[in-house]
Amino acid sequence: MASVLIAVCSVGATAWLAVESTTHGLQEERGQVLSDDTDVYRQLSGFAATHSTWDGAEKSLRELSRTTGRRITLATPAGRTIADSAAVTEALPARVSAVVDPLRTDTYSEPGAQLSGIDPRAVGPFLLPPAERAGLKKLAREHLACIRRYKLDGSIQQTPSGRVTVKLSDTYRPDSEPRSNQVPSECDDRRLNTPTHTEKRALTALNRIIDSCMTRKGIPSSEDLRAQLVLPLPGKSATGDSSSQQADCLEEGRRKQLDPYVAPVAELYLGSLGGSTPGFDLSTANKFKVIGVTGLVLIVTVATGTLVAIRLVRPLRALTAAAQQPLEHHARVVVSTKDETGYLATAFNELTARREHAEKQRKAMVSDIAHELRTPLTNIRGWLEVTRDGLVEPDPELIASLHEEALLLQHIIDDLQDLAAADAGTLRLQRELVGVADLLAQVSVAHRASAESAGIRLLTDMTSSIRVDADPVRMRQALGNLVSNAVRHTSPGGTVTVAAQEVGDHVVLTVKDTGSGIAPDDLPHVFDRFWRAEKSRNRRTGGSGLGLSIVRQLVAAHGGTVSLTSELGTGTTFTVRLPRATGLHHPGDTTVG
Repeated sequence: MASVLIAVCSVGATAWLAVESTTHGLQEERGQVLSDDTDVYRQLSGFAATHSTWDGAEKSLRELSRTTGRRITLATPAGRTIADSAAVTEALPARVSAVVDPLRTDTYSEPGAQLSGIDPRAVGPFLLPPAERAGLKKLAREHLACIRRYKLDGSIQQTPSGRVTVKLSDTYRPDSEPRSNQVPSECDDRRLNTPTHTEKRALTALNRIIDSCMTRKGIPSSEDLRAQLVLPLPGKSATGDSSSQQADCLEEGRRKQLDPYVAPVAELYLGSLGGSTPGFDLSTANKFKVIGVTGLVLIVTVATGTLVAIRLVRPLRALTAAAQQPLEHHARVVVSTKDETGYLATAFNELTARREHAEKQRKAMVSDIAHELRTPLTNIRGWLEVTRDGLVEPDPELIASLHEEALLLQHIIDDLQDLAAADAGTLRLQRELVGVADLLAQVSVAHRASAESAGIRLLTDMTSSIRVDADPVRMRQALGNLVSNAVRHTSPGGTVTVAAQEVGDHVVLTVKDTGSGIAPDDLPHVFDRFWRAEKSRNRRTGGSGLGLSIVRQLVAAHGGTVSLTSELGTGTTFTVRLPRATGLHHPGDTTVG
């Protein structure tokens, strides 16, 4: 029931979110496009208002294009491209998006343009130099400090021309006393509103243009209608047709005065980068399709989830019960399915079998170690006790026998230490490029005396140019164990042959003897620790029972493998396969994990 509820909620929520997010996404995309287009127009109008030409506009176009993801192009009314954000010249869009003219701008694109249609950033000759700006700022700060003494507050604001004004704050009220919006006469400093030298010069030129227009239209001149510091002219308004003509002269004069300071009129084209972008189609029919598919998915999910839950719960409960059994029981689970749960049950059974086998090996190893150490220790203890009691004289022959037993103990302990290091991942290898011919020669020399004393011929067969990347000490130890094992199990008059050859990307080392061979049933146990073919565990042939286990660990540490073939009465062949040296070698310690 929980799975059904989760499926219903998840699928339903996913479908609802997909429809809602797509619908809102379309609405937001439309709004974002409109906002981006307005911002592009506003910024380009500002560039035109503050520059007399369009030189340098291409950098601004590319930055706007990168921000909005649109292609932005400016062209003259005649169709000649002024600037284009596209790296490669492409055909202009079919329709003009807007006309960029700071003297006749869109009244909704820039605050302050609603009265005259002129971009307020187009200041032309009214742009104040730094010295005049600094003087006005000083006067504004004095004016602000004065009104603050009367529990009023305000802020200093700067216009595009550089002129500053002080605007009273409507929310400032430090105490409960009523506050008058009138500026105290002491603070009514008219110096802040007095035109500067630059503004006077610009106003004089503007008034000349206005007078010329009014004379041309036959309108009587009036001081109240002349251009002042705040444009357009506030104050008294005339009535009738003359009022409209006077306002037209004022706007005409401003545009004529600012025209040399602004960029020429340009047409703005807005398009898509890399072609048109396909729109979304989320009609009513598509919404019904989404709902239908959601219902179908919901039904399939519920049915499938129910069936899967039934099939999963039963074997999982069996696995849980088996896992809770004591370790010594080694419980197993019946596998009835071939899905992931069945694979899990099979893996659990295999893990149980490996754990049972490992437990048997652990017990056997403890018994084997105790047995291997008991014999030499018993011999040493027995002879030392009879010597202490004076029953036997400590002659050289007795000391040699005790020394031999001590060496055997040391050999067993060293072998166990090597195996423990390999198991723990702390076996260190000193790799270097080793010639196989030298390696086999050293092994043969080390074991030739023992082979000859046993009446066995020790032969070598190899190619001198073969090399491997290996630890020479560890490889001599591995090959020495194989040769020593072969000598022990070969009758007098037999031969032991050590050979090497290249087979593909590997170097194959073989140790072949003509000994008694190994029974087929015993072959899987040859590399087990403390295993001997002699069931009576006779020590006449020597060895600790760990040599072949050490060989397997050392060869595996070098990235190789070891195997054997044997036939009773004919002999045994051990084969070691190692990666051939490639010529790329990095000497140093290597910890084998």
